[in-house]
Amino acid sequence: MEAKMVTVSKEQHLDMFLKMERIREFDSRINKLVRRGFVQGMTHFSVGEEAANVGSVAHLTYDDIIFSNHRGHGQSIAKDMDLNKMMAELAGKATGVSKGRGGSMHLADFEKGNYGTNGIVGGGYALAVGAALTQQYKGTNNIAVAFSGDGATNEGSFHESVNMAATWKLPVIFFIINNRYGISMSINNATNTPHLYTRAEAYGIPGFYCEDGNDVMAVYETMGKAVEHVRGGNGPAIVEVESYRWFGHSTADAGKYRTKEEVDEWKEKDPIIKYRTYLTSEGIATDDELDAIQAQVKKEVDDAYEFAQNSPDPELSVAFEDVWVD
Repeated sequence: MEAKMVTVSKEQHLDMFLKMERIREFDSRINKLVRRGFVQGMTHFSVGEEAANVGSVAHLTYDDIIFSNHRGHGQSIAKDMDLNKMMAELAGKATGVSKGRGGSMHLADFEKGNYGTNGIVGGGYALAVGAALTQQYKGTNNIAVAFSGDGATNEGSFHESVNMAATWKLPVIFFIINNRYGISMSINNATNTPHLYTRAEAYGIPGFYCEDGNDVMAVYETMGKAVEHVRGGNGPAIVEVESYRWFGHSTADAGKYRTKEEVDEWKEKDPIIKYRTYLTSEGIATDDELDAIQAQVKKEVDDAYEFAQNSPDPELSVAFEDVWVD
């Protein structure tokens, strides 16, 4: 990891390391719990993409609004979702962030600017454009960010949303985590362009590219440029970072379309080990400090599991609440 030009305080560094650890520990635990029948519904994991999630969200306040996708645990944790309520939601318990009604693809916390994970591929783009229009109309300095993978950028909603945002100069960032696969479809078979950020040119907006999306400081630096542009009232931007999911597309995916060698090669680029090496070699943090954070996170996830286990199931009587708004 190179020394970057951006200035980040030790407190910020440790907070980013903490969040990356939370994503890794939480999703690794959920992966095991799915197989035990603890988790209700489909889940998609952010393991391997911790730097892409944390380095981008680090620039956002609770007033900035994110729209996530099906692989949204990482963004939710990066935006400070309560781990107890998140675990309870995945278990379908009444104490969950969405009252146990939504599960992994319906995690939301409006107070922190997380407007939800989304089970529809490309479903967050237009919502983010609407949220950005609201910010522009009200004259706030807030921005919206639509997170997606590479596969969703071939949906019509992507192009319609980017075009409208560009035409109306809306404060929205389209943040693409390019992990090379749309389920089992290699990006090489899905698009004729090697880099998705170059699509920005067609709409007359800037595209920002981070080749090493497993380097949290590189992601932070790239996203910083995009946020500065968009928050400055200059209209939208596209950001592409390259990363890789360690697990299958979902818990139902054995990942037979990828070779073991390819997966192992990417595991060698572990974003957490990379960041840890950077923090210790630069004298920013000691191994003891980082070990203490890891121990803290393990306890947090243990506690979240206990909380979810001991939480009640939703009552049948509330089944028709929150179905529509009067």
